[in-house]
Parts: sequence; structure tokens; C-alpha cells
Amino acid sequence: MSYYFIIPGLGNSGPDHWQTHFEKSGDNFMRVNQFEWDKPASKDWIETIDGTLAGYDLADVILIGHSLGCTAIANWAKEYQKKIKGALLVAPSDLEAPRYTFDTVGFDHVPLDKLHFKSIVVASSNDEWVPLERARFFAENWGSEFINIGNAGHINSASGFGEWPMGLEILKTFG
Repeated sequence: MSYYFIIPGLGNSGPDHWQTHFEKSGDNFMRVNQFEWDKPASKDWIETIDGTLAGYDLADVILIGHSLGCTAIANWAKEYQKKIKGALLVAPSDLEAPRYTFDTVGFDHVPLDKLHFKSIVVASSNDEWVPLERARFFAENWGSEFINIGNAGHINSASGFGEWPMGLEILKTFG
């Protein structure tokens, strides 16, 4: 049995977001709740991720990140060097883009270290927070499979992604 840990991005994922629908889809889907969603510190976020995973067999753990949550997963992987079953990384924001001016601490750049587990990056060709080429660059560096789902905005509820059956299908590829 796999355990799915949802890692939302900046501001958390609201009631209509696909991550919230995933969370409600089964007992083995759990959200990693951060203490500070709007002015996050990377160190706090990755410690919370690691603490949440304590007690689980990491061979059964799949992380599901969106936006800044993808960077949190990459930072966690770099810091803790743990091997999990996999990670679904959806719409990773480009923290180095000039328009990314959010108040974050330790989220200065996207780590480019290869992940030590299977990962899939899902990106959109018209995401305002990451150009497709940059998302592909992250995927290549992380050693991730790359999926372009076309014009899908930031792949969030504002872009029409409430229930996201395709995302659940992608999760099945982790076995």
C-alpha cells in the first residue's frame, strides 16, 4: 500500500484545488500541514515534511507537490538524502524569475540536484510561474520524467483544476 503526502505551495491549497480533492479521495492521502503558509521558511517546511514521514516505511511514500511545494520536496531530498517510492511534482514555480517576489526564507533558488527516487514533473505550456523550458530544465536536472499537459495555466483551481483524474492516473504509474 502506498501513502501519499500532499505538499501544497505558497498559501496552501484551497477547497477546490486538485490537491484537496486528492486528499479527500482516500485514507492513504494526507496533507503535510505547514505552520506558516504565507511567509514560509524552507528549513521549517522540510523539517515538517521529514517529521510527518517519521514512522512510515519510506518505500511506500509518494510525495505530491505543487508549485513551491515542488521546491520544498527538492530541498528535503537534498537535505535528508532519503529514498522514497516517488514524487509527483506539479507546476514547479521558478523562484529565480523576476516576478517571483514573495516573502520566503531559504527558497532563493530551485535546487538542481538529482533526486534519489522516481519522480514525474507535470508542467503546462502557459504557466505564469514557470516557463515550459524552465520546468523541463528542472525535470532534467532532477532526473524526472517530464509531462507537458498543454495550456493548463498553473495547474490549480484558478486554472480549472479541481478534480484532476489525469493526476490520479499519473500517480498509478508509481506502482
